[in-house]
Amino acid sequence: MLVSHRAVLFDFFGTLTQASPRGDGHAEVARILGCPLEELTAVLDTSFYPRSRGAYGDALSTLRWIAAELGLRPGAATLQAAHRARIAALRADIRLRPDAYAVLARLRRAGYRLAVVSDCGWELPEILPTLRIAPLVQTAIYSVHIGACKPDPTMYLAACAALRVEPRHCLYIGDGGSRELTGASALGMSAIRLAAPDLADHLVFRSDEEFCGPVAVSLTDIATGLLPTPRPVPAPSARLAFAGA
Repeated sequence: MLVSHRAVLFDFFGTLTQASPRGDGHAEVARILGCPLEELTAVLDTSFYPRSRGAYGDALSTLRWIAAELGLRPGAATLQAAHRARIAALRADIRLRPDAYAVLARLRRAGYRLAVVSDCGWELPEILPTLRIAPLVQTAIYSVHIGACKPDPTMYLAACAALRVEPRHCLYIGDGGSRELTGASALGMSAIRLAAPDLADHLVFRSDEEFCGPVAVSLTDIATGLLPTPRPVPAPSARLAFAGA
């Protein structure tokens, strides 16, 4: 690894978390809305990117749009119950990688600045702060807040601005969804694809087929390759403009 790295940016789903199928909790969301689970799943999958950009409004407005796509017109109480059920379902699906906490803690002790950069809907911003790793992450950039998804430069530059580092001082780690690795590389970041064994059959939207950079099979392997304590980095100069700041 290059000595110049000062910050590490992590994708969330499939990178800090293990691959896992949708669990039983999603059936409860479908039950509350009054539709078959298969139909709900289909709408969720086909609308992933617009939902992740916040195209349908806030959390309840997004659920209202989903329901309308299914021919449903739930009231406010039903939407609120469905939202709570969806938060619970997604929280139950999240399984942090066994080495995630240790790796993040090790990097923080070494002086690296850490960020999560995730394409996601309104649920993850509610869930991530409750996870064990939350105190180790200095900033989280959610596409639904930014209004753009990876590989849009805005996502990465928002993390750089929050961490007060330039892209060239950043290492980006992800499983390759959303063409995130080529997006990071295009900004001058280093990038590593996480190709853990559990990701072989993992659902990935817009896989990063063009990325030809380094690959690792575990977060621990990546952390082990990072050199010890980084040098202090001055704040970016005034002429450096960060999108999304």
